[in-house]
Amino acid sequence: MATLELKRDTPGLSDVPGFELAAAACDIRAKGDDRLDLALVYSSLPCQAAGVFTRNAVKASPVRICQDLLKKGGAFHGIVANSGNANACTGAEGLRDGIDMGRVAEEATGSPADSFLVCSTGRIGETMPMDRVRKGIREAAQSKAASPEGSRRSAEAILTSDTRSKTVTVRAEIDGRPFTVSGMAKGAGMIQPDMATMLAFLATDADASAEVLDRVLRRSVHDTFNAITIDGDMSTNDTVLLLANGAAMVPITDERSETVLHDAVHAVCDALADMLVSDGEKITRVVEVRVEKAADAEDAEKVARAIGNSLLVKTSWFGGDPNWGRLADAAGYSGAALEEDRLDIHYGEIPAMIGGRPQHDRKPEWKAVVSAPRFTITIRLNLGDGQFRILASDLTEGYVNFNRSE
Repeated sequence: MATLELKRDTPGLSDVPGFELAAAACDIRAKGDDRLDLALVYSSLPCQAAGVFTRNAVKASPVRICQDLLKKGGAFHGIVANSGNANACTGAEGLRDGIDMGRVAEEATGSPADSFLVCSTGRIGETMPMDRVRKGIREAAQSKAASPEGSRRSAEAILTSDTRSKTVTVRAEIDGRPFTVSGMAKGAGMIQPDMATMLAFLATDADASAEVLDRVLRRSVHDTFNAITIDGDMSTNDTVLLLANGAAMVPITDERSETVLHDAVHAVCDALADMLVSDGEKITRVVEVRVEKAADAEDAEKVARAIGNSLLVKTSWFGGDPNWGRLADAAGYSGAALEEDRLDIHYGEIPAMIGGRPQHDRKPEWKAVVSAPRFTITIRLNLGDGQFRILASDLTEGYVNFNRSE
């Protein structure tokens, strides 16, 4: 792996030379307040781009618009995104509104047609207040700047139930020539692979083709954003976008340079994914579930997801209860190949079950592990070399109360 310098809680995408950002308050939620709810990301240099999206059959209009634009290819100049309204399940009107958001951003920044990607997040099933949104886009275009303040405001503008912004910057180099990858993300609830009610925007000044960016992003998303869960619900709006403007004049043209770029992008995605789970709605614990020695990687993933999404397991984590029986139960119904007399379960380094036999004398040590705000559970099936890791959270009374109405 290449040597990387990673910093969290940075200004965000303004760390990447050539990118300008701004935010506006459009009152999309109709609360009559001045909450920031529209973000604009802009590069005067043309960008190559790639994206990964929800697999939900019910896709928000902005998701479909981005997929169509990326399929066409060409040069991109930015992203316009809003919070407070998902523009999902809004039919032909929603599609027109999403296209209009991109068109207004292009006109306001003097960019070519079809050069802005569009994203939304928020409540499903309501039409966009387009008069206010258009005004906000134009205001943001007027105030965009390559400044930390504009970048921080844009990271804030995409938040919904999040308690804080999520930004990461990585510095890397190829043959002594430096480049930067930075990212910002939002998401706290409806978090379940494939991705979540999450948006993540990454930018780099490396010079890479759309094909390279697509490979790098898909590989990076697989075991980061697609390996987290808070509540098991998959969203209609999940989007991860990566823009590359080439400003650093560091070409990504061979396997070695692509590996370095992948390592940098993966590091950004991994840090942002961790931030998403850590800021999950009303959670109290973050749990890394590691499944090892499964028959194959697919079986390892089945077990990890079954455990990470089990309501019984998640509530026991909330209670600080090392109830390993619930772990064994979830592994057993996951659909993966499993032989009980080969099953090992560890809380941290402390065995709870070895070869299917409970280790009851270690119970006080299990309790100590699960009392921490972060801990690791390792499940070994001892049937092969398959492995998978998922980052999950507990499920609390606070989550239920928070989500019982909007």
